[in-house]
Formats: sequence, C-alpha cells, structure tokens
Amino acid sequence: MKVIVNGSLVPQEQSQISDLGWLAGAGIFETIKTVDGKPWALSRHMRRAVNSARKQRIALPNEELVREAISRLLQIEAHPTGLLRVSFDASGNWAAVHLAYEELTSAAKVCQHPFPVVVRGVPVKSFPYTYRLEILEKARQRGFDEALVMSMDGKVLEGSVNNVLVKIQGKWFTPPLSDGVLPGIMRALVIENCDVIVRSIAVSEIESIESAFLLGSLRIAQPIASIDGRELSQSPEFGDEIHAMALRTSVG
Repeated sequence: MKVIVNGSLVPQEQSQISDLGWLAGAGIFETIKTVDGKPWALSRHMRRAVNSARKQRIALPNEELVREAISRLLQIEAHPTGLLRVSFDASGNWAAVHLAYEELTSAAKVCQHPFPVVVRGVPVKSFPYTYRLEILEKARQRGFDEALVMSMDGKVLEGSVNNVLVKIQGKWFTPPLSDGVLPGIMRALVIENCDVIVRSIAVSEIESIESAFLLGSLRIAQPIASIDGRELSQSPEFGDEIHAMALRTSVG
C-alpha cells in the first residue's frame, strides 16, 4: 500500500504510519469519505483542520500541497468507497492514507457508556485516539455497536466516535458545541440543511427518545435500532433526506 508522507508517495512499510493510517506521536486528523475517488466535504474538513491546528499550535503545510498529494493518492490507491485519513503531528510531519470502506447497512444497537467524560471546551479531532476507541471497543464487547457518551453535568454529548441526532416529542435535536460536542462535518450539514434544533439533551431524556441517528463523515446517518435494549422507531424517510443532502452538498 502506498501512503503520503510530507507530500511524497511512499510504501506504507517504509513509513511510520500504522496499518490503520495513524501517525506516531500526537496531533490532529481528519477522516473523510470518498466515493469513486472524490473526497466528500474536503473543504469543510480542511477548515476544521485549520481550526484544530490553531488550538493545538500545530503548523500546517500549504493547502495546495495537501490537496495535490491527496489527489495523487486517490488515483494510486483507488477504492469505490474509501476512508481517507489525513493527519498532522506536533513536529510538522503530515500523512494521508486511503483505505477501503464498507458501507454500514444495518441499524446500530447503542448503549450508554457507564462513566461520564470530562470535556473542557469544544473538542478537536486529535490523536492518539485511544480513549474514544476504547469506549467503542468496550461497547462492542458488551454486544453493542456504539455507546452514548455523557458529560459530568448529566448531558448526552455524542457517540464514542460519532455525533447524535435524536427525535423527542416529534422534533429532531442535536446537542450544542458548548456542551463539549465535537464539531462534526455531517452534524453541521444536517443543522444547516435539515429541520434540526440545537439544544442540550439531559440524560434523563434518553427514555423519551423516539428515533435517532449516528452522524459521521463515513456513515453519514446510521439509524439507531435501540438504546440499552429499548427499541426505537425508525425514520427511513428522514435518513434518505440526509443521505441525499450529503451527496448534494459534500462533493468538492
């Protein structure tokens, strides 16, 4: 497999990049869906990377160089549907990998993560990503596909690696960034283009959730089948609307 390291195309085994596309050390990253060699919402991801880098005091390379390198990578490592991961470390190194991605076709079984998380301000997409991946792995060990993460003050934040969209009393809601929610790209697109209200969701409201989706750049909008074993109603028409909107707004 070929990967991009500091703008150059090199064999993955000759780099310090893991099989899953992670740079060694610490830094920021973006995970982007590709379809037929086209990255979805690349400009939005680049803007978020710039904001994350500013917060982490990481120097980014020239954006033209990054885009050109990504274009070369997508031609060499082609997949009908792919996962493009671009990462920038604190030492000034950067990398990009393109892996095959298998679309999710079933609704997710979700549980509540048993421990609240400490969040200070609006999070950034940073690595090592170990803590959130450990939450996901613990949920999977219990037979679930994802876990809802709660704040110390009793608010629903998001999934371990996804934003959430929930329906309560006939209206759709997603938590605000000010609660400590990751500024997801798909979350922003749904807020801008769909009838979604931004407000805090108390843990006590979980039992009132009628229908829900996991939002993310790869899965777009994955229906949630159940929370802690309680079956939810499905909203396929709204899911189709979100997917159509993502296609319409994301390519480029």
